[in-house]
Amino acid sequence: MKIGIISDTHGDMKSIEKVIPYLKECSLIIHAGDYIDDAEYIYYATDVNVKSVKGNCDLYTINGEYELIFSVGGKKFFLCHGHDYNVKIGVNSLLKIAKDKDIDIVIFGHSHIPVFEKVNNVLFINPGSLAYPRGGSQKTFGILTIGEELSYEEVRI
Repeated sequence: MKIGIISDTHGDMKSIEKVIPYLKECSLIIHAGDYIDDAEYIYYATDVNVKSVKGNCDLYTINGEYELIFSVGGKKFFLCHGHDYNVKIGVNSLLKIAKDKDIDIVIFGHSHIPVFEKVNNVLFINPGSLAYPRGGSQKTFGILTIGEELSYEEVRI
């Protein structure tokens, strides 16, 4: 099963259009916030189910949650934007949540810097930003494959 993971799209339709062909090949798309309305557009453009959360730039958006917990492919996910968890300085706050809720994979955004790391058997993924990359990174998103083993590909556009 392939899962497309994106975040911090900030309405950058030109970049979103570039990733649509990749996302159409996925069974699920995850959007980790900041312009949750982009997630709705992505759903209609791909016809692939999208799980999404609001970020700090979605304060005036009525629809959507700030956090989601769900299971896919036998893995339990925690999805948040990350602005409430100090992700710009690390994943420690998210690790506590993951351990308390028995989470396998944490997806977050906010920092605009790609992260793929395993800490205490919890996988942390930040796909970076399609709109405004930071920290010397490029515009990125990710493809997580769940099969016999997990694999992750950071895709630069």
